[in-house]
Amino acid sequence: MSNATFATGDPQDIPAVLANKDHRAALQRHLVTAHPDQAVLALKLNIPGPIKNNARLTATFNAGLAAFEQVLHDHNLTYQPVEQWDHPTGPEAFLLSPAAATTLKAVAVTFEDHHPLGRLFDIDVLTSQQTGPLSRQDTGLPVRRCFICDQPAKVCARSRAHSVADLQAAIDQAITTYFDEQETD
Repeated sequence: MSNATFATGDPQDIPAVLANKDHRAALQRHLVTAHPDQAVLALKLNIPGPIKNNARLTATFNAGLAAFEQVLHDHNLTYQPVEQWDHPTGPEAFLLSPAAATTLKAVAVTFEDHHPLGRLFDIDVLTSQQTGPLSRQDTGLPVRRCFICDQPAKVCARSRAHSVADLQAAIDQAITTYFDEQETD
């Protein structure tokens, strides 16, 4: 099977990924402090392995971001894009919304669980009243499921139940299917 999604891109090492995580956390802290009356939505892709970004992953992210923004619009939830990154460690976007954090998390989880690209996304919701992102568990929402076997994703990740190659193949198939279906619509 071809794996077009991961055929190009600059491999990222753990220090680069950790530095980006620190950069993201600093921006999130700034946003929740500067906008204490709004929720921060932080969107990124869950991409295993060293290739975190390339033209295909950026296109996937942009398509998913547009779809998520449409979902917010469909739920009459206002938001304001504040920053978007296209770093080698992966594309990310940050939005502000005056809506209730629990409502935003429920909408985000529905998107993650039901949109064709949703399982590739990690959408965090943060507020000035929390020390970290609002979790699915905090809001009584279902746990994230594995790309491959539909078990709880954390169980598979901890046990390394699936190889990076198998996860990348599943992601590549999801992306290929999505864009193929968009072309036929």
